[in-house]
Amino acid sequence: MSFFKRYTFLQLLSLVFCKIRTRFIFENARIIRFPIDIRGKKFIKVSKGFTTGVGCRIEAYPENNQTTLFFGENFQMNDYVHITAMKKVHIGNNVLIASKVYISDCSHGSYAGNQDDSNPNSIPKDRPLYSKSVIIEDNVWIGEFVSILPGVTIGKGTIIGANSVVSKSLPENVIAVGSPAKAIKQFDFEIQQWVKI
Repeated sequence: MSFFKRYTFLQLLSLVFCKIRTRFIFENARIIRFPIDIRGKKFIKVSKGFTTGVGCRIEAYPENNQTTLFFGENFQMNDYVHITAMKKVHIGNNVLIASKVYISDCSHGSYAGNQDDSNPNSIPKDRPLYSKSVIIEDNVWIGEFVSILPGVTIGKGTIIGANSVVSKSLPENVIAVGSPAKAIKQFDFEIQQWVKI
């Protein structure tokens, strides 16, 4: 299908406007669709080919004035994605994220079941922020409405099904679904097929 057949004239004008404006936001980006909410821009590293949908929110609130949010090459996120980094969120190359996805390395309070736990009688917004790095490796595909929580690593080539909550790390080359997300298939390179686990 021709590029010009996919968009109306007004949509094409909007894309041209976004393309020009993108150069002033992140020089390496392919296209940023506006509106977008960027907080802590100087702590965010964007690589070549960065692409967004509309209504995205990306934010970095580092504890030590260092870059905490990293986007690899050819990264694409669709509409209304929210990514926040306090310690480290590192997203690899060729990662595709569907719409309405939430990724965060931090939360208001700790709930790990140890001496650092937050008291439920305290006000949630006043609880100390707790942070643990999130790593998303190359060639990962994340479906609609997925939430990725602090301390998670998602292995290379993995696919996360829509509406999943990723609260524990996932290995390479699996399809994971559910809340909490669990691997249900793995790619068998010998037969070149996805097989049930």
